[in-house]
Amino acid sequence: MYSLLLSSVNYPDFEARWRPAGGAERANYGLFLQDLCDLLQVPRPEPTTDLPTQDQYVLERAVEFRNGAKKSTGRIDLYKRGCFILETKQGTDTPDAQQKAERAELGFSPEKRRKGHALRGSVKWEQMMQAARQQALGYVRALPAEEPRPLFVLVVDVGYCIDVYANFAGVGDSFVPFPDQARFRLPLSALADEGTRTLLRNIWQEPRELDPSRRAARVTRELAGYLAGVSAQLERAGHAPEVVAQFLMRCLFTMFSEDVGLIPKHSFTGMLRTYSTPEMREFLPDALAGLWRTMDTGGFSPDLKARLRRFNGKLFHDATALPLSPDQMALLLKAAEADWTEVEPAIFGTLLERALDPKERHSLGAHYTPRRYVERLVLPTVLEPLRREWTAAQAASARRLEEDQPREARQELVRFLTRLTSLRILDPACGSGNFLYVTLEHLKRLEGEVLAAINAFGHSGLLDLGGGTTVSPRQLLGLELNPRAAAIADVVLRIGYLQWHLRTHGITQLSEPLLDEYQNIRQQDAALRHDAPTPRLDAHGQPVTRWDGTTRLHPATGQPVPDETARTPVLDYPNPQPAEWPEADFIVGNPPFLGDKAMRNSLGDGYVEALRKAYKGIVPESADLVMYWWYNAARAVQTNQTERFGFITTNSITQSFNRRITQPFLEDSAKPLSLIFAISDHPWVDAANGASVRIAMTAAMSGDVPGTLFNVENEKPQDDGSSDVELVAQEGKINADLTVGADLNTAKSLKANIGLTNVGVGLYGAGFMVTPDEAAALGLGTQQGLEQHIRPYINGRDLAQKSRGYLVIDLFGLKPENVLERFPQVYQHVYERVKPERDQTQDKSTRENWWQFGRPRSELRPALAGLSRFIVTTRTARHRIFSFLPGNTLADQKLVVFALDDALELGVLSSRIHTAWAAAAGGWLGVGNDATYNHSDCYLKFPFPAATPAQQARIRELAEQLDAHRKRQQAQHPSLTLTDLYNVVEKLRANQPLTPKDQTVNQQGLASVVLSLHQQLDAAVADAYSWPATLPEADILQRLVRLNHERAQEEKAGQIRYLRPAYQAPETVQTEMALPAVESTKNGANQGGVAEGRGGQSVNEAQQPWPTELAPQMQALRDALQQAAQPQTAAQVAARFKRLKPEKAQPLLETLAALSLIRHTEEGYMA
Repeated sequence: MYSLLLSSVNYPDFEARWRPAGGAERANYGLFLQDLCDLLQVPRPEPTTDLPTQDQYVLERAVEFRNGAKKSTGRIDLYKRGCFILETKQGTDTPDAQQKAERAELGFSPEKRRKGHALRGSVKWEQMMQAARQQALGYVRALPAEEPRPLFVLVVDVGYCIDVYANFAGVGDSFVPFPDQARFRLPLSALADEGTRTLLRNIWQEPRELDPSRRAARVTRELAGYLAGVSAQLERAGHAPEVVAQFLMRCLFTMFSEDVGLIPKHSFTGMLRTYSTPEMREFLPDALAGLWRTMDTGGFSPDLKARLRRFNGKLFHDATALPLSPDQMALLLKAAEADWTEVEPAIFGTLLERALDPKERHSLGAHYTPRRYVERLVLPTVLEPLRREWTAAQAASARRLEEDQPREARQELVRFLTRLTSLRILDPACGSGNFLYVTLEHLKRLEGEVLAAINAFGHSGLLDLGGGTTVSPRQLLGLELNPRAAAIADVVLRIGYLQWHLRTHGITQLSEPLLDEYQNIRQQDAALRHDAPTPRLDAHGQPVTRWDGTTRLHPATGQPVPDETARTPVLDYPNPQPAEWPEADFIVGNPPFLGDKAMRNSLGDGYVEALRKAYKGIVPESADLVMYWWYNAARAVQTNQTERFGFITTNSITQSFNRRITQPFLEDSAKPLSLIFAISDHPWVDAANGASVRIAMTAAMSGDVPGTLFNVENEKPQDDGSSDVELVAQEGKINADLTVGADLNTAKSLKANIGLTNVGVGLYGAGFMVTPDEAAALGLGTQQGLEQHIRPYINGRDLAQKSRGYLVIDLFGLKPENVLERFPQVYQHVYERVKPERDQTQDKSTRENWWQFGRPRSELRPALAGLSRFIVTTRTARHRIFSFLPGNTLADQKLVVFALDDALELGVLSSRIHTAWAAAAGGWLGVGNDATYNHSDCYLKFPFPAATPAQQARIRELAEQLDAHRKRQQAQHPSLTLTDLYNVVEKLRANQPLTPKDQTVNQQGLASVVLSLHQQLDAAVADAYSWPATLPEADILQRLVRLNHERAQEEKAGQIRYLRPAYQAPETVQTEMALPAVESTKNGANQGGVAEGRGGQSVNEAQQPWPTELAPQMQALRDALQQAAQPQTAAQVAARFKRLKPEKAQPLLETLAALSLIRHTEEGYMA
């Protein structure tokens, strides 16, 4: 879009024109904003178009509100896509000017008049500005889902001030005062300062650059590097790592205290310089110990030549100081000379933990979890419900003020402050405290807004650190098993709290001791409670050990094999029970990522067995470790001990083995939980090693309520290893598989599909694989019968990329003595290359049957017997591709195998209808966010169409063509992979430009032919279902769920549509039964009528109790309107509550509407 900088203006001229501004806001705001753009030297807004979605930077940007079945249009005063929403108001300086302004608006039609014109500085004026803020937030929510969320909200009182609010997390309504409560309001005179103009210019042009955590992260990484250098040198000098860690934490806190003014500025740095000389260095430990003892108790410090406050706290009880070499002194001085006021506590804990841990120090330069990622979970879990309570308290205060009760109006706000300063937040896997710190800072920000509102009544804010009337670290509870991390978390919270307090309030109102011993970070296991671990003993009373993972070279093969002498003791954990957590109002955190198979290697056999014993019958053994945390938090919410919880988990939470934990909570008919926020797949940085991983975020509360599901639309990698992401929101009931819409979790397994699929074989020993030359040396081709036991072998990478050409030794059905007698060379090969590895495995069957695959899939082999070909797909793949393999091939466990040789099934599985189902029913894994195919959900529950013979023939024809075409092109071009081919197919489908490499793949694979065959196949399969070929995916899923339910009812009545009746039910005469015609479904009616289960339940219409206090009443009205999703009159809203009359509800609704917390339409009120 074209923008033109029309002119420029200097501040004196701007001020002269706008300081005396009065009259109608509607008449003034456009001119004011254009002049403001000129002052900032940014382009003026562009003209609006007929398509609001094309209006990227305009005045009066139209947005659409849904009022039930009807729609209405709102207009944003100034909008710039991805940058900001700006809403204007017009305050007045005197009561006379206020009346004049109101008269000036009488010339406008009623719908154009704007409420406001309050007297600046009054409580009413603050309410007007807050109403404008809420109005802007309503516009944020009303923006089309495909548009990026603005990072800023600006509220302008024309000619008087600009209020700045920011939300860098990209989720929720938590636009907070920027940069903080003390500086978010820019008076008109502030525009005379170039720094202020630069700030606003960046909001217009580069808003992300204003995220303070980005610069703070650079400073923090540099400081952690200095500390890591000192730590490493001190350890090399012979000091214990724990002693070094405690010493350096005292040093860094002293540096921080110096820079923020808790001790005299430059005093500690000056002291280090004094003692850095050769003649003074030996006295440094004594000087440091003396200083820290004084800081602990308070008093005069001779070295700093000042009287110090009493710090107290565990940190300075031990004043041990270490001698330093010249190099160590130089590094410590560099750290002291840095500006510790800019440290970012949200990441400092992670980096400090790496710096002080010898095992983790190598990863100090690795990436870390950025603050905005943490905020994406903290905001919807903790802050949004609190901010909703806060707006209800503001509404109650406004109502009291309307009733001329100023004392009671102020008390409504004080009551919320009491709630805010008494609640508790728990992170049951707090690590080094980054989630707790981010939560603390946002609570402090909210507290600042509350205090400002209270102060508007003419009273000073309530700040008494010792009396518990301020938000402080005592409210942040943490559980952490690692003692060093727990200590760091404690320091991080103290630094963060003092940093925020001093930045906001200065050193006043900060009582001693400065570091209370809150004891809020508890060192404990958050999953398991047990008695003291004991060594496991065998039948002879000897300690049981297990292989620790060390390898040696085999003397015969030269290949790495387990070193049988490398052992570690196996411990038992007596009397295991689920861990007990402290009670908390909110639970939030990032529990450890470990899959069920990795748990034994990481935690040990004894611990895993104890954990599973403690949770037997509660948490399935196949669940990831993080799901033990999820279960405990969900139980806390379900039993009303906790209001909400939110966790980071691996994105495998959507898969069936983890849904066995989440789904029962969501479907509990008596006490259901609801997911109120979720992101099914999001980039993440593992705090332990800086590795990139994919995660999911979920937040839950009690009740049956809708939520917001965010999907990552675009990712832009950043230098720090993170990604800037664009999120697209969906509103509705969030299912256990983290989808909105048809609830696939209600689908049933169908007998028609049973017995025909499984994953391929699991070797459990790479020695089974051989090259063609090795196979020939073992006798293949010369020894009779060996071809039955050395067969072609293919895994997922072979299928999707390039085949490695391996064969595999398959001794299924043979005893070792049979192998030794018939194939002695094969016996020796397996004995030398497989048995050493198997000897170390914990699984008895796998260890004793060392000559066979660990998972031979005996249950699937009969179904494959006699088939000349069968269908496979990779379990995890970017593109869901189904292919035929020759019947003598053995497929690896990374492939899903279908014992089907009919191209009819290949065609249906390859169609859009099935791949949409598979994508929704499966999960997502890995850094590439690839879809997983879980045959228990994706295949066993999938209803195949009841196709006519003609329809079957057409599907077979197209499927055979597709499979033959791909194989032919790959044979002609050996470098052509299916992944590359389908990358191009998807680009062609989306009309995206092709790169030179893509052009080559297109010519080699004839990708347009592949696309055409798929399009024809999609239409043919849709026709077999009697559905339109162009159905949206949401409708496809709804119809498939409904069809699944119909088929399950048929099967219950004895009618089963077997795919291979001759194999699945050889003694049963299959009676063909036509699919009952459902005309409404064919014609597109009732497409949403899927769902048994919670996805289709209506809102409970039973009357709710009416709260006794005013603020909860305001919140209850907002909640009721949100649940209604239709305009409601006062009478309709009142009918939802016991003993509430419409005349009582009406004034409360009017107050909520005046504050822009709800909307008033012609039909009624809307949330």
